[in-house]
Amino acid sequence: MSKPVVLMVHGLVGSLEYFDPASRIGCARVHACDLPGYGALRGAGGGVLSLRGHAAHIVALLRSLGRPEAWILGHSMGGATAMLAVDQAPELFTGIINVEGNFTPEDAFWSRQIADLPPEQWAGEYHRMEAAPEAWLTRWGVEPTPVRVEWAERILRNQPAETVATMARAIVKETAEPGFPEAVRRVVARGLPLHLIAGQRSGGNWNVPGFVREAAASYAEQPGAGHLMMLEDPAEFCRLVDACLSA
Repeated sequence: MSKPVVLMVHGLVGSLEYFDPASRIGCARVHACDLPGYGALRGAGGGVLSLRGHAAHIVALLRSLGRPEAWILGHSMGGATAMLAVDQAPELFTGIINVEGNFTPEDAFWSRQIADLPPEQWAGEYHRMEAAPEAWLTRWGVEPTPVRVEWAERILRNQPAETVATMARAIVKETAEPGFPEAVRRVVARGLPLHLIAGQRSGGNWNVPGFVREAAASYAEQPGAGHLMMLEDPAEFCRLVDACLSA
């Protein structure tokens, strides 16, 4: 029996390739993709830089891979994008792992801060973050060990400040539109396996709608971790993902 495909969708800064999930999740074929505006796709612009534009990109990517039935894992912004991708093309997916994904504008705590800043001020702040990844980790409650600092440098270099600001505004705007919770309801109503993963320190602030929690096949919190749980302890995070896939 062939291993399932898992497409990992990163959050506001990415990608998720930095902790090498493909080598840590043994029961699946893992693809950690960059979304338009990020990494090798940082030149993409226009209408693509939105949650729905990113979802359409994921659908096109899976179809280009021969339409394998795939699990989709989305973290933070990627959790919202994942729900929209499944709504756009449910026939391409066999399950969803939502990792502290944005279900409401209240979940977009960092995005709201960024969206409210003038572009020049945000660009200066982002450049300071790039220059001091240790401080960025500390701000998120993560101990800046040498490995984590190296990973943080890769994460922050993966996209320009303009992409982060554009997507921050998109998250705040699109998750507040009536069409977004309607799309989530359609996805939930289809009955695909849906698993929820949160960090123990941050899960209490995750605004998961009641109908989503009721439909979820599982909810797990990564011990001792916050929103950047895969950066804090990638082995434990991948163990939780393995458990979802095995279930």
